Amino acid sequence: MKRKLIAGILVLVVLGLALPVMNLVVPLPANELSGFTTSDPLLAKVAPILADKCVVCHSPSPELPFYAKFPVARQLMEYDVRTGVKHVDFVKEFFPATPGPVSEVMLAKLEYVTERDSMPPIHYLTMHWNHFPRAEEKEAIIEWVRSERMKHHATKDAPTAVQQQAIQPLPESVEVNLAKAALGDKLFHDKRLSKDDTISCASCHDLAKGGTDQAQFSTGVGGAMGDINAPTVFNSGFQFMQFWDGRAADLEGQADGPVNNPIEMASNWEEATAKLLQDEEFTRAFHEVYPDGYIKANFVDAIAEFERTLITPSAFDKYLRGDQGALTAEQKQGYQTFKDFGCATCHSGVILGGKSFEIMGLRDDYYRDRGNVHTPDYGRFNHTKDESDRFRLKVPTLRNIEVTFPYFHDGSTSDLGKAVETMAKYQSGRSITPRETELIVAFLGSLTGEYKGQKLQ
Repeated sequence: MKRKLIAGILVLVVLGLALPVMNLVVPLPANELSGFTTSDPLLAKVAPILADKCVVCHSPSPELPFYAKFPVARQLMEYDVRTGVKHVDFVKEFFPATPGPVSEVMLAKLEYVTERDSMPPIHYLTMHWNHFPRAEEKEAIIEWVRSERMKHHATKDAPTAVQQQAIQPLPESVEVNLAKAALGDKLFHDKRLSKDDTISCASCHDLAKGGTDQAQFSTGVGGAMGDINAPTVFNSGFQFMQFWDGRAADLEGQADGPVNNPIEMASNWEEATAKLLQDEEFTRAFHEVYPDGYIKANFVDAIAEFERTLITPSAFDKYLRGDQGALTAEQKQGYQTFKDFGCATCHSGVILGGKSFEIMGLRDDYYRDRGNVHTPDYGRFNHTKDESDRFRLKVPTLRNIEVTFPYFHDGSTSDLGKAVETMAKYQSGRSITPRETELIVAFLGSLTGEYKGQKLQ
C-alpha cells in the first residue's frame, strides 16, 4: 500500500513537471505580435516581450499549444483567455480598426501590472517557468509606456515628470471659435429645440448642477422618462466618444441625438428651424457666422464648439503643475490610495476617464447583486452587436464627481463613498476599508473645478 502511494505521488510529480519542462523547449504558437515590425526602437524591444508573455491570454482567438486539448488544461486556458480579453485586447490595441496610437488606458494598465509584478498570473507562471518578467524587460516596458504617453497623450504644457504619468492636468487653454461658441451657448439653453418648448440641452446638463440634472434619469418632453443617467457636459470635449455606449463619435454627433430623441426633445432640426426663423435677431447673428444658415451641420457644430469651452480646472490641476499646497495631506494620501487600487488605469488621462469602454462587473457580478438587467446595461453591445461588448460602458470622467450625483449609468447611488466601495468590489476585486474609502473620497473632492471663476456646486 505504501509503495502504491509513493508510486502515485511520483506519477503526479512527473506529470506536474512534464508540461512546464516541455514549455521550456517548445515555444507557444506565434501570435499577432510575433514578428511585429516598427520603426520605434523602444516598441521594437517591447513587442517581443508582449508577444511571448501577454498576448496568448489577451487575444480573443489565440492559437493554443497542443496540450490545450487535454480536459483540465483546456478549461484553464479558456478561462485565462476569457478573463484576459475582458481586461484588455492586445489585438485591438495594436491593430485598431481606425489607425492610431495605443490608447492611454492600455498604457496605464500595462504600467500598473508591470510595476506591481501582477502579470502574468502565478498559475500561468507555474506552467511557464521562462515567462517570469526579467528586470530589464520590465524597464523596457515602462520606458516605452512613458515615451508613448508623452508623444501621444500628455498635456504638453505640463511639467515633464507629470507628462509621464497616467493622469494629466487639463490644458490651460484650448482653441475654439468664440463666435461659434457664443451661438452654441444660446442654442444649448434654447427650449425651442424641443417639440413643446419645454426642454433645452441645459435641462439635463445644467451648468449650475455640475453639468447634469442630478437626477437618476432625465425627464423629457411630456414627462417622458429616460432610462440611463445623464453624464456631465463639463470637459466633454476630452471624451474619446460620446454617450455611455459610444454611439456618437464626437460632440457634433452627440449634439444631434437629443433633439431627435422621442423621449428627450421629441423634435427635429426642421421644426427647430421654423421656430428660429421667427427670431430675426438670432437668425441674423447665426447667418453672420454660418452663411449657409440653419442646417443640421451648423447647429451641431455651434453646440459642440460651445461644449468644448466647458473646461473646469481644479485644485488637482494646480497640484499636478507643482503647487504642493493645492491639496491637503489627506487628499494627497487619497490620491496615492486611488492609484494603489488601480483606479488610475481606467480613470486616466486629463479627465480621469472617458477614454475606454469597460465591463461593469469586471471582478464580480454587479448585475446579479443589483438585479433586473435592462437594455441600457448592455452598453456598447447595443451599438456594435459584438458579444464581447456586452455590459461594456464608457468609463465616466471623475472630474466634478462630488456634484454629478447620482453615480453610474444606472444612477444607483448618490453616496460617493458607496460608489467608491462599489468600484473596489466589482471593478478592482478588492476589499476596501472605511479609512481607504474616506481618503479616496477626499481626493475626489480635489477634482471639483471652477467654471467662469466660480467653483461648481
